[in-house]
Amino acid sequence: MVKEEQELANRPDNTAFTQQRLPAWQPMLSAGIVIPGFVLIGLAFIGIGVALFVTSRSIQVLELDYTGVGQNSPCYKCTYPNVSNCVCDLDFSIDSLFKGTVFFYYGLSNYFQNFRKYGVSKDDVQLSGDLTNFKSPSDTCSPYVYDSNNQPIVPCGSIANSMFNDTFQLFQKINGTKTLVPFDGKGIAWWTDYNIKYRNPSVTPLKNAFNSTVKPIFWSKPAYDLDISDPANNGFINQNFLVWMRRAALPNFRKLYGRIDEGVYAQGLPAGNYSLAIAYNYPVLSFDGRKKVVFSNVSWMGGKNEFLGIAYLVIGSLCILMSIVMLIVYAKFKFPEED
Repeated sequence: MVKEEQELANRPDNTAFTQQRLPAWQPMLSAGIVIPGFVLIGLAFIGIGVALFVTSRSIQVLELDYTGVGQNSPCYKCTYPNVSNCVCDLDFSIDSLFKGTVFFYYGLSNYFQNFRKYGVSKDDVQLSGDLTNFKSPSDTCSPYVYDSNNQPIVPCGSIANSMFNDTFQLFQKINGTKTLVPFDGKGIAWWTDYNIKYRNPSVTPLKNAFNSTVKPIFWSKPAYDLDISDPANNGFINQNFLVWMRRAALPNFRKLYGRIDEGVYAQGLPAGNYSLAIAYNYPVLSFDGRKKVVFSNVSWMGGKNEFLGIAYLVIGSLCILMSIVMLIVYAKFKFPEED
């Protein structure tokens, strides 16, 4: 008797939901639905693929390697270990107008920013402007927490310590004279990094917040001097610093350095001869790395990426092929039965 009462107590309520009596709809797939469906999906994918592929092919990209491996490279003189403050000029020409806003990137190869120990080697609390962690950086910054004199490093960690420090100036050659092409470095970092994640201490002047601290070992100047002309681009909210701190997922990557969209270059980069003055500071040959610069414009689909268009074309073609195969099979095995 007790057992029956327990079973009754555990029994679900007699409702359409608990007793699974709700009305349901189940598609009845047939050849008349599946085959046209595959054809429509295939045609849609092929249409999207053609649009993506054609758009990607219209995007202009110019890549220039300046590692200085070969003796004929203009930056070869800067690869010697004892050379410092070296500047090399990379001359090139553009055959046609680079339309619209031109994005300028630096690229690194064989550089593993996704290595776990490297990726965790930073102090998020310190980078948020907390002065407590200026004096006592987190152990996660190891091995760049303190210098040889036991002074705290700010910003600490391997990511900040290895910040890319080559600098660039672009000149257009017109009738034997060089005209500076300005780079716009504002707004190149993620909005969340600039406005939320990274903050400067609320100390004026900013330099005073870094008292009794030292700059990263491989930096040429402290964080409060990254851009002394613009307080909104100095310290931990410096755009180039933020771009570097956003780690790349793959060993071959490029990062945005600036845009060309001001003055006479608002409509694009005109055809002609150019010279890129490079302050060669960042060593890469020790780990068999390579350095390059990239000029590129963009479209509604973003940067140049032919793979996406090809993928849509392949999937669409497979759908069409499968619909043909299914039609043949259906015609061979089903039509006689219906007759």
